[in-house]
Amino acid sequence: MSTTRRPQLQYLHEAIEDLKTRHLYFRLKVLEGEQKSVANYDGKEVINLSSNNYLGLTTHPKLRRAAIDATRKFGVGSGAVRTIAGTMKMHMDLEEQIARFKQVEACVVFQSGFVANAGTVSAILGKEDLIISDELNHASIIDGARLSKATIKVFKHKDIADCERILKETENWNGKKLLITDGVFSMDGGIANLPALCDLAERYNCIMMVDDAHASGVLGSRGRGTIDHLGCHGRVDIQVGTLSKAIGSIGGYVCGSRDLIEFLYQRARPFLFSTSHPPSVTATCQAAFALLDSAAGDRLVKKLWSNTKFFKRQLKKLGFNTGKSETPITPIMVGDAEKAFQFSRELFSEGLFVVALGFPTVPEGKARLRTIVTATHKRSDLERALEIIERVGKRLAIV
Repeated sequence: MSTTRRPQLQYLHEAIEDLKTRHLYFRLKVLEGEQKSVANYDGKEVINLSSNNYLGLTTHPKLRRAAIDATRKFGVGSGAVRTIAGTMKMHMDLEEQIARFKQVEACVVFQSGFVANAGTVSAILGKEDLIISDELNHASIIDGARLSKATIKVFKHKDIADCERILKETENWNGKKLLITDGVFSMDGGIANLPALCDLAERYNCIMMVDDAHASGVLGSRGRGTIDHLGCHGRVDIQVGTLSKAIGSIGGYVCGSRDLIEFLYQRARPFLFSTSHPPSVTATCQAAFALLDSAAGDRLVKKLWSNTKFFKRQLKKLGFNTGKSETPITPIMVGDAEKAFQFSRELFSEGLFVVALGFPTVPEGKARLRTIVTATHKRSDLERALEIIERVGKRLAIV
């Protein structure tokens, strides 16, 4: 294979070399085996504090059986996009199941959480409209807002007064207005002040939208999310969730009114131009929601929170700055990006996988390690992880 570097792409090589010089370049860690709380990455067994597998469902026996049974019965693919020949009865059943779980009229499933956000925002708004967005909203919201060509106004993170300032300034906006927030913010683990935002949306006639990717399966009764957790049923017009985190599989979904879902069937480009989920994935998600909406699922959510509270408490006792996290996403604030990446590398060498995050994922000067505790971590796993974090943190003068 030729390795000649074409001059048209020389700038890409230079950008990569710059990342390496600034110690911000990373290599993909390769999972060998199952995605579990203790897993094998790059040939090394490590305690895994980097996965979004909140409830451990990636390897749950009920989900495995569902995937295998569906493959035997229906094959390995759907063969087409939903609007042509690729809508199977199980796709409709899953959407109805999610709608019941979320206590809304209807639901549509997308190929990923990213396109659920981006496809929805860009479908329902146009260049004459206005988007008011939290400054720490997920990249998929940002991209969807840009694709819509609407005017974008950003309010300071979780700052209700700043949000209202923007809404007052744009009170007489002629087009539609969308107020949008993450339910749980993926980089710092904070929870949106959803009741206050709903108040503003109602006062200033905005569509209210919440990306609940990191809250579904985590917050609320049996993991129904921030809307349930904060008592906002009936006040949020659009709920977005993912099937790739607590649900343990792949995909995303949008919940809301029947009119919203019917409109997205007609106009959301990722829905119109992407082949639908294979039977194995669809059946896996059905099994996951059935499990969540049961006593067994309730026990998993409670175990997740028991582990989370223990781990946060111990990190703080050791002197680490965990920011304002309120969820299983617990950052360890470092500040300097080079030191954060070094911290991550040294933890890995001692048997702990914790990802480092620097600019542009987080603001400059706010680099961190992001830990995520799951329901399937044993207390001994977490105690061992804390021991490693303390030892390496002291060695690097982080505490």
